[in-house]
Amino acid sequence: MDLTKAVIAVLIAVNVAFVVGWLAAVRRFGLRGRPQLPDVAIGALTTFLDTLGIGSFAPTTALLKFRGKVADELIPGTLNVGLNTAGFLETLLFISAVAVDPLLLAAMAVSSAVGAWLGAGVVSRMPRRSIQLFMGVALLLAAGFFAMSNLGAFPAGGAAFDLAGWKFPFAIVVSFILGALMCVGIGNYAPLMILLSLLGMAPIAAYPIMMASDGLLQPMASLGFFRSGRFSHVASLGLSVGSLIGVPAAFSILSYVLKHDSVKPIRWLITCVVIYAAVSMLRSARRERAAARAAAAVSH
Repeated sequence: MDLTKAVIAVLIAVNVAFVVGWLAAVRRFGLRGRPQLPDVAIGALTTFLDTLGIGSFAPTTALLKFRGKVADELIPGTLNVGLNTAGFLETLLFISAVAVDPLLLAAMAVSSAVGAWLGAGVVSRMPRRSIQLFMGVALLLAAGFFAMSNLGAFPAGGAAFDLAGWKFPFAIVVSFILGALMCVGIGNYAPLMILLSLLGMAPIAAYPIMMASDGLLQPMASLGFFRSGRFSHVASLGLSVGSLIGVPAAFSILSYVLKHDSVKPIRWLITCVVIYAAVSMLRSARRERAAARAAAAVSH
């Protein structure tokens, strides 16, 4: 069986499990609510950026923080659940549009999915303050990646569409780590772009690998959050609906964006927004610590 078709088959299978898991979580935790327009707008905007290769986790986190309707400890689960629809659509579109080595594509996608599965189990049990700290650091890292893109700090990349020798297993291991980090809000687009470019691959070759990795790891990570109930059902619905707008719109103009490098101004704007959200998250963690110390002092 062709490995590319196998990836698509696995993608469909895990997304069937994703839908079943979400429905089970709705029944188990008594979740109710309809998609809200602001969440739909956030989903449309951030998945538009995601399809362009900018990434969606950091800007979505920033906008959710601005909106103030999702508790900090629910944001990692909401990101994985709500943006999964985008990952599914992007995988199907980019696998068809860019021909990359099927073995590398399959291996990196599966490796990141396994990393996400293991990572979600850890994140879903983490206390609120720990998640705030991880998310704050993750956002600062993302802001750094965005700034590096605009300043030309990313490697130019080569022309290959596959990897050989030690580079192949090295990429698999890094993909596993990035999959686990996705569960604390660190998007894998910029790190994967850097990794594959350093290893000599063409920058465009990173797109189907990035999308397939997310397409498999997000539903796997979501299953862990469904078991714990650590996600916002309403916000996730809104992000999912918005994905149906953002992904097709961005994909239709991607060829123009890639040729003219029109994403730089957007990255600078997002960098400012993300830094603000990171500082806000870290300040929240600081307040949590102060509150915990105050409560401990009162109890004594």
